[in-house]
Amino acid sequence: MTSRASRFWRSIFVIARRDYSAILFSRSFIFFLLGPLFPIVVVAMAGGIGASVSGQLQNPKLGIAMQAEDVDAFVAARDRLAKTVPHTPEVVVVLRLKPGENVMTRSLLQRVKDGSPIVAILSGPLANPKLTGAGGQIDRWEGPVALIAAEAMRGDTGALPSVNMERTITAKADTARKRIRTAQASQTLLFLLTMLLAGMVMSNMVEEKANKIIEVLAAAVPMDAVFYGKLIAMLGVSLTGLAVWGLFLSPIAIVGAGLPTFAAPAVGWPLFIFFGLIYFSFAYLLLGSLFLTIGGLAATVREVQTLSMPATMLQLIVFFFASYALGAQGEPIEWVAIIFPLSSPYIMLARSAVDGALWPHFLAILWQAFCVALIIKGGSTLFRKTVMKSGPAPAKKSLLDRIRGKREPA
Repeated sequence: MTSRASRFWRSIFVIARRDYSAILFSRSFIFFLLGPLFPIVVVAMAGGIGASVSGQLQNPKLGIAMQAEDVDAFVAARDRLAKTVPHTPEVVVVLRLKPGENVMTRSLLQRVKDGSPIVAILSGPLANPKLTGAGGQIDRWEGPVALIAAEAMRGDTGALPSVNMERTITAKADTARKRIRTAQASQTLLFLLTMLLAGMVMSNMVEEKANKIIEVLAAAVPMDAVFYGKLIAMLGVSLTGLAVWGLFLSPIAIVGAGLPTFAAPAVGWPLFIFFGLIYFSFAYLLLGSLFLTIGGLAATVREVQTLSMPATMLQLIVFFFASYALGAQGEPIEWVAIIFPLSSPYIMLARSAVDGALWPHFLAILWQAFCVALIIKGGSTLFRKTVMKSGPAPAKKSLLDRIRGKREPA
């Protein structure tokens, strides 16, 4: 029994080493590494173009066409409030009206030159100011303009009262909210990596079926060992790719330019990263074992391409289900997501960010490992019964041949 088990594990190791070496030292692995860089380059170019365009646009400003004393009072009040009140509109003096002089603000706004930052005109007395401009912009400025006008009528009777600030340690509710943000980000990253990397398993199996390599392997080792070896090899290739990407992206993460900051998870960053690698491995193995079975049953690459869309939709449904379960902590839907094999890695990784208990992770890892073994056993058995049939089926004898056979002497 022990020798049989050792031969089984040795067969897995041989197949995994063969597939891993064949992919790692091939030209396709270079394109595999460069694949995720194209979206990053596109996003960077789009962001640069957007920043360039937004840089050419000036901030919208409020033009003032009021009596001279009202203009001075409004500008002074605006300058006082701008020090403490955010989003105070910038103002430009357009006209200083003489006593009794009126102005048509609509005509004045239409005479503003193209490209001018002035998008609205403020007119009338301070007690009843009038805003003229585009609906969306003046709606946003209604409150700030009323506040500035009230401050202008109050006059410079004294500086605004200063507010004493006493910062406390982050509240528990704020910490929980930030940790949920970390959990959501980890789920999204796990989903993107799994979706990007797991699809390679299907095409790999189809290629070896077409080259009759799978028949040679199945004749030499158990079919279960073939499935295990291929999955472990593809997981090793994926982890190698993650290591290379992490090596190149780590300087960006250290500098932190433009990267959001996340709250520390409940289990701490070292253990959270460890759980991230564990749950990525099981998410890959669970989905990869299904894809390996589908790829084994598919006859051509075209069938694999046809099945890629349902496989992608399956991943999306699992991700949305796990994201929904994250917002229902402690409810039955969360336990359903933990027990369901495909969503279990997602919800457990998110749970490590918001809950510091460790024992659920050990149980979840054992459960996910059992599910991987169960899916591989079922997939290999189905593959062996439906695909591995050597030689053509025996031809049925015609009625005339059977009659002739009976007449022949024994």
